[in-house]
Amino acid sequence: MLLKLVITTIFVVLVACVSWQVISRYVLGTPSTVTDELARFLFMWLALVGGAYTLGLRRHLAIDLLTQKLSGRARIISEIFVLFAIFGFATSVMIRGGSQLVLKTMASGQVTPALQFPMGLVYGAIPFAGAIIVFYCVIFAFELWRDGPSSPELGETAPLGGPLD
Repeated sequence: MLLKLVITTIFVVLVACVSWQVISRYVLGTPSTVTDELARFLFMWLALVGGAYTLGLRRHLAIDLLTQKLSGRARIISEIFVLFAIFGFATSVMIRGGSQLVLKTMASGQVTPALQFPMGLVYGAIPFAGAIIVFYCVIFAFELWRDGPSSPELGETAPLGGPLD
């Protein structure tokens, strides 16, 4: 529920920024640089955190043709491989690499041009989303170990909800 609230709030503020940008540019004739920059950064947070949330709902884009054709032990191995691949990417690239990027930009004192906001906080979306993805991978691995392979039929959607829904 908390993650859904965060994403919804980001989306509402993003829509307000873009609406104000259009009004200020075409109606008032003086475009707002603040809302333009804020909308860019909010969109980045929305995409990354929204992607992590979608993974948690098990509604992420996946090529699971092979996994769905498998059964038993082969299916479990396939699902574990996919989880480890996602976990590895989120851990090494998003959390580790993203944290290094955040720390370097914070240390350099880099700020955004219009808002004078620390760029490290903007880039913080990368390790934040990575941590959420890792969290969901751990939950899914535990469920796989406890319940065995999932068996949704073709066309059946994954259950809504999750630990952070």
